[in-house]
Amino acid sequence: MKEFSLGRGDTSEAEALPKHYDPAGTERRWQLAWEESNAFHPDPKSDGEPFSIVIPPPNVTGSLHMGHAFNTALIDTVVRYKRLIGKNVLCLPGTDHASIAVQTILEKQLREEGTTLDKLGRQEFLDRAWKWKDDSGDRIVGQLRRLGYSVDWERQRFTLDEGLNKAVVEAFIRLHKQGLIYRGEYLVNWCPASCSAVSDLEVEMKEVDGSLWYFKYPLTSSNLNLDIKFLTVATTRPETMLGDSAVAVNPLDDRYKSLIGQKLIIPFVNREIPIIGDEYVDQSFGTGCVKITPAHDPNDFEMGKRHNLQQITVMNKDGSMNKNAAEFQGLDRFEARKQIVESLKQKGLLDRVEPYKYTVPFSDRGKVPVEPLISTQWFVRTEPLAARCLAYQAKGEPNFIPERWQKVYLDWLTGIRDWCISRQLWWGHRIPAWFVVSLTNGEVTNSTPYVVAHSEKEALFEARKNYGEDVEIIQDNDVLDTWFSSGLWPFSTLGWPDQESDDFNCWYPTSTLITGFDIIFFWVARMTMLAGAFTGKMPFRDVYIHGLVRDEHNRKMSKSIGNGIDPILLIDLYGADALRFALVREVAGAGQDIRLDFDRSKQTSATVEASRNFANKLWNATRFVLLNFGSSIPKYPDQIDYSNLQLSDKWILSRLARVNIQTLERYESYSLGEAAKGLYEFA
Repeated sequence: MKEFSLGRGDTSEAEALPKHYDPAGTERRWQLAWEESNAFHPDPKSDGEPFSIVIPPPNVTGSLHMGHAFNTALIDTVVRYKRLIGKNVLCLPGTDHASIAVQTILEKQLREEGTTLDKLGRQEFLDRAWKWKDDSGDRIVGQLRRLGYSVDWERQRFTLDEGLNKAVVEAFIRLHKQGLIYRGEYLVNWCPASCSAVSDLEVEMKEVDGSLWYFKYPLTSSNLNLDIKFLTVATTRPETMLGDSAVAVNPLDDRYKSLIGQKLIIPFVNREIPIIGDEYVDQSFGTGCVKITPAHDPNDFEMGKRHNLQQITVMNKDGSMNKNAAEFQGLDRFEARKQIVESLKQKGLLDRVEPYKYTVPFSDRGKVPVEPLISTQWFVRTEPLAARCLAYQAKGEPNFIPERWQKVYLDWLTGIRDWCISRQLWWGHRIPAWFVVSLTNGEVTNSTPYVVAHSEKEALFEARKNYGEDVEIIQDNDVLDTWFSSGLWPFSTLGWPDQESDDFNCWYPTSTLITGFDIIFFWVARMTMLAGAFTGKMPFRDVYIHGLVRDEHNRKMSKSIGNGIDPILLIDLYGADALRFALVREVAGAGQDIRLDFDRSKQTSATVEASRNFANKLWNATRFVLLNFGSSIPKYPDQIDYSNLQLSDKWILSRLARVNIQTLERYESYSLGEAAKGLYEFA
């Protein structure tokens, strides 16, 4: 075959290539070329079957970590494959405004300047927050670009964008009209450091070495004819005893069932509380007697509702003890714990203390133990939304890869609680509710009437129509949980509530969600609940769940351990392609963790270096071919005269055909690690 003659053709292009692959220069050059040519900016009216992915939006405060690099590598290899097979692909990037994280950073800056939020004022604080976001908050976007993400940066979104804010307000109003949003008192996770309610995802469970304190509650004098004069309870939180409303025992426990209905006295406050029977009580824990503090424990809260118990809050929102704490008022909760234990000991009521290892919920941002507190908040009734998702899941929508994660998703939807969506912050989507304050002398109480509206003008019109022409209104100070806005992400980024937009009509529902297993409950489920409510469809067809990147000792990477691996360091050493290929190649199966080796003394990774060497071999092979054949290389398979090929040529082409088929099959089944291994072995 003439085109395969060993005679040298035009080899100028090959001779211009360096002998060694330079990942930094090559990647930078191609990234610029792609962006200048709008290679990843699709037209919704173009030919090709639509395929879309919206990336999980990283916090605007964040810096790139290995989890981001892993997620990016998986998303990018999928969307590049889909483009290769002719689909009209949209990969839409964006960032999350991260209410608590940003406000924590800015409040720290204010303290260093000797001022506070209240002194600064809301509007000036928000102006400062936006300036911070513009100046330094988009750092992670630049880092993501270093990874060679083939996303449509022109469609990049931010969860506080004007369009997304419009979607958030519309979603709140629609849910409120349907009776699915309400305002009321409930037990929430409270962060004393940030003085805000926090979501379950903003809580990190940590195992601590603590104590189990056993102390005695005296029975009332009317019970002195009984042989038992005290009941001994065991607790890890003695400071909450001042808010106890009962002591519970299991009604099947022969030791105590005769005492049900009797009364006990709480030391320090001398309040009588009943002994109640409830099958929730674990007879094997402690003494089998459990103190019940409905205002400071979620399980006690539920038991309190079953038994109509009083809710007594003994702490202020900054974690100090309040007036219900008697002589301990004003003390920090942990100092109060020490003094209460010492006072019980002096009164002869401390039975014993045992070392006890247990898990404590910490505020992820405030870095302090959260305090369950009764608070007036806004909530979403989740059961009707979850029921719709369960109906879709019965039809296999969405499809989970691997399938086992479907059960995790279903379990969470089945046992779901109402969702607290309000946060006591200023940075975020302000709740679109206005209180009619003139009816309560300017004070907002739990019974103050309110109106929900798109704007203050609309709210004032509704308030005067319903409550009189002379009423005054004031907007709720709180903002919405960031998961509320990110729950709308798959469709708000495509133009919703305008369901006639070209992007929405072309690319919604999205095709695939690629995310970690740790946010199935908090993000995946909320996206499906809100999408079902507002679009009548599940927001994605497939959900590809991946695991974690673990360190060289197979440990989870964490800031506290200090075992993270900086992706930028590895990109600088080996190139983005090498890091991405190494991560994808390590995937043994969807949903499984991978381990990345890293020599901390040398700051190197043998696995990523091997991938860089692989890229270098591809470079050298290409350079060799160009040097030998130049421009005479056939560009398409149908230009090859197979009858003139030698046996070795036919063999290698057959191997190429086989690996092409295998790679296609593996991509279609999301066997991404196997696809990478197959290409590596062929090359």
